[in-house]
Amino acid sequence: MAASISNTWEQRGVVIDPFSIQSGAFPFLRCKGSSSSGLWLGDSEEKLTSPFSRILRILTINAIIRSRLDRESQRLLRVFYTRSCLLQFGSRRILFYGSSRYSRGECRFLLEEKLITPDYLDSADALVSTGLHKLGYTYVNIDDCWAEIARDEEGRLVPKNATFPSGIKALADYVHSKGLKLGIYADAGYFTCSKTMPGSLGHEEQDAMTFASWGIDYLKYDNCNNDGTKPTVRYPVMTRALMKTGRSIFFSLCEWGDLHPALWGGKVGNSWRTTNDISDNWESMVSRADMNEVFADYARPGGWNDPDMLEVGNGGMTKDEYIVHFSIWAMSKAPLLLGCDVRNITKETMEIVTNKEVIAVNQDSLGVQAKKVRMAGDVEIWAGPLTGYRVVALLLNRGPWRSSITANWDDIGIPPKSSVQARDVWEHKTLKAQFVGNITATVESHACKMYILKPIS
Repeated sequence: MAASISNTWEQRGVVIDPFSIQSGAFPFLRCKGSSSSGLWLGDSEEKLTSPFSRILRILTINAIIRSRLDRESQRLLRVFYTRSCLLQFGSRRILFYGSSRYSRGECRFLLEEKLITPDYLDSADALVSTGLHKLGYTYVNIDDCWAEIARDEEGRLVPKNATFPSGIKALADYVHSKGLKLGIYADAGYFTCSKTMPGSLGHEEQDAMTFASWGIDYLKYDNCNNDGTKPTVRYPVMTRALMKTGRSIFFSLCEWGDLHPALWGGKVGNSWRTTNDISDNWESMVSRADMNEVFADYARPGGWNDPDMLEVGNGGMTKDEYIVHFSIWAMSKAPLLLGCDVRNITKETMEIVTNKEVIAVNQDSLGVQAKKVRMAGDVEIWAGPLTGYRVVALLLNRGPWRSSITANWDDIGIPPKSSVQARDVWEHKTLKAQFVGNITATVESHACKMYILKPIS
């Protein structure tokens, strides 16, 4: 795969160091015929610390693109380099995952004063005791309804005393002591979606400073009860406010996909909802996957499409359907936020959400979102490139009957005559056969096969 991409670019006048692609680093580029040794873009986020150096690299790359490359090569190059790393807040090349409680009726519990701080402490403890935190599930997120209906006399948000008697700063300190991070919810309107607490419209800087002073690490920013101005106007105000705090806070845009935030979210936040809210059933899940896939080209390191949280473990789907859910979210490089109660997580759910091989696909440093590459009735092939010359492929059966599904190399980006080794990431085994031209599997209804494919010749 990497070799074919490299050859494609070389035909267009740019030489790519294959090791850069294999290792997942930002590539080494030089123009054909140039006497210079080339341009090294940097191989780690830590080396991209100077805003000026980042801008200089981008301007240089853009100059190369304009002078040497056609539109297809421009699209390919965008896979490896993103303007999102210019954002000075919450910048992450690797995705986050954790636990969010909104899908379990948090507002109802908060309004009845049943969900109190110990429950959040228990969630943090559960992430540690189950070992989920070692796999990267490190966020404990508070959603809507956490504040009083009125601000204090100085205009600050006030946590519900019955729910957070020691305040949110104390909760953040406890969560941080466990090696975890705390997320919170706000809204780019006058009130949040529940209408039980104030929104942040007109209070962006004040609220951002409040969140930073509490030690918040993640902000979900909703879009309810606003003044009618476009999200492209309201959301950047909070972006600037967060940057002014000096604290690294992951900024999650929850605009529901109305104004196609994938088209502009990379300049504003770290992730953006591409869909409306998910429900715990098959049709809702696959429809969110479909809506999110449309914007695959806009996902990149530092900025991710978000089809909403994971419903795995909430009981509305079968095990096979939850495996499909987790597989597509992982391949889509979506944020992996658990919507189930991690305090009472089942063995079956743990088997799904702790699959290290699938998580590794989500965390792959290349950061390229998989796409549908073939559809035939209820049968689909999804595929995307990974580091190390590999490709991840999903053979998906959305229909009511068992089906034989074939993924062709031509469709998924592998040279057609290549001999390929296949790793089944759900069976945790490397298949004995070597595959040339395609791979075929029998897939049950509402189920999938997920393979890591690596050319060996």
